[in-house]
Amino acid sequence: MSKRHDAIFDDVLKGIDAKPISDDRGGARFLKRSNALAESGEREEKLLRWVEPEVCVMWARHNRAYAELTPENCDDLISSMRAQGRQEFPAVVRRLPAGAPARQDGAEYEVICGARRHFAVTWLKAHNYPQFRYLIEVRDLTDEEAFRLADLENRDREDISDLERARDYAGALDHYYGGSQKAMAERLEVSEAWLSRYLKLAELPPAIVAAFASIRDLRELHARTLRPLLSDDATAGAVLAAAAKLAGEQALARQGKIAPVLAPTVVARLKAAAEGPRPARSSTMFRPDPKAPGLEMRRRAGKVLLEFKESMPEAALRAALDAFLAAQYQKR
Repeated sequence: MSKRHDAIFDDVLKGIDAKPISDDRGGARFLKRSNALAESGEREEKLLRWVEPEVCVMWARHNRAYAELTPENCDDLISSMRAQGRQEFPAVVRRLPAGAPARQDGAEYEVICGARRHFAVTWLKAHNYPQFRYLIEVRDLTDEEAFRLADLENRDREDISDLERARDYAGALDHYYGGSQKAMAERLEVSEAWLSRYLKLAELPPAIVAAFASIRDLRELHARTLRPLLSDDATAGAVLAAAAKLAGEQALARQGKIAPVLAPTVVARLKAAAEGPRPARSSTMFRPDPKAPGLEMRRRAGKVLLEFKESMPEAALRAALDAFLAAQYQKR
């Protein structure tokens, strides 16, 4: 997280009226970062808890696709925890309401920030590290406050995809800001143009998303390239048909039968589908003898291109050139 976003993160926390939950005597006390008050020198303490990951579930509006997490894309965090012997930074959670369905399965908290940490601890416990527990900070948060905290924590991270972020923004727009992009941009402290680009990414048809090997491969820049092709009735059908074919290939790749189609190739093929088939190359052959090697002439952009095999005998080339010159200047 950049210094600017770190400062915003702290500012959001300061703006939350509720105090951190502190009713667990078995927890460990940590001093809140950036909490020294210049006037009095007092410090505000918060209570962190070590819990089993099973008592925590992802918030329904969490901005990370938990199903996309794997030991491979969490390897850096898993390795760090293994080296440190514990989780260093707490996840931010809030208590589940008493009547929440997840409570029936033994869950007590929902994770607002910390999905990767939850995955890493769960994986370590299942792979010969039973001593690991999940470090959490319990807070009282409204949904909008939870959304902003999760966004600020993950905005600079490359391990969350553009599409995950875009879908999170699209859902929040109506849920918290009444459909007003201006109000949402102000609350997130971003430009309207920046926010608009991500909202448009979220509008891409599922068929286009499926054309990519992973949602992590689909970037906001790709949406800017493809949206004009999809909004044009003359090209949309061909692009969607090409996307369906690509989706089939990516499905085979996930089964290990073929190599995945990389994102640049996906975009190139979708653009080519919009452009339609290229016209057949028009050329003229010059050869005095039908059985002799020929000289191929093609016209392109007001230029004449002559091609012949490098092994073509000199006599045959001279004869073909004479035939070409005769045809070229007879027209004048």
